[in-house]
Amino acid sequence: MTPEEKLRDLGYPLPPAPAPVGSYLPAVRTGDLVTTSGQLPVREGKLVLTGKIGDRLSIEQGAEAARVAVINALSQLAVAAGGLSNVKRIVRLGVFVNSADGFTEQPKVANGASDLLVAVFGDAGRHVRAAVGSNELPLDAPVEIELTAELRQ
Repeated sequence: MTPEEKLRDLGYPLPPAPAPVGSYLPAVRTGDLVTTSGQLPVREGKLVLTGKIGDRLSIEQGAEAARVAVINALSQLAVAAGGLSNVKRIVRLGVFVNSADGFTEQPKVANGASDLLVAVFGDAGRHVRAAVGSNELPLDAPVEIELTAELRQ
């Protein structure tokens, strides 16, 4: 089963890669590595949620937003890699969490994306990670995610 098929079976079909909203590239390949720009939890051109985790949004809502954002990162990765079957392993995940004052559970929000990557890629989906609290994110998004992957040769 391809990674795209696994995503579809999990209820997260791979959408077309979102267009950049600024002066940057959505992904860059250098050698066997691809790094994506930060991706927001956008579905069909709209944020699925807005606001701060720990204020009006729960950890589970943040984890779901992280899953949607990592799907967008995987869409960018698929374009740069010529398909997700060309991914050898996920190397690093960066998760920025729009956090209310005093909120310290960023890793639980990031687990939404991390667990999905493992469900899709198995052990090759295990990665190093940073889960960072932020006082604001673009468009009041609850999360922003970037990833780096190694490609098959």
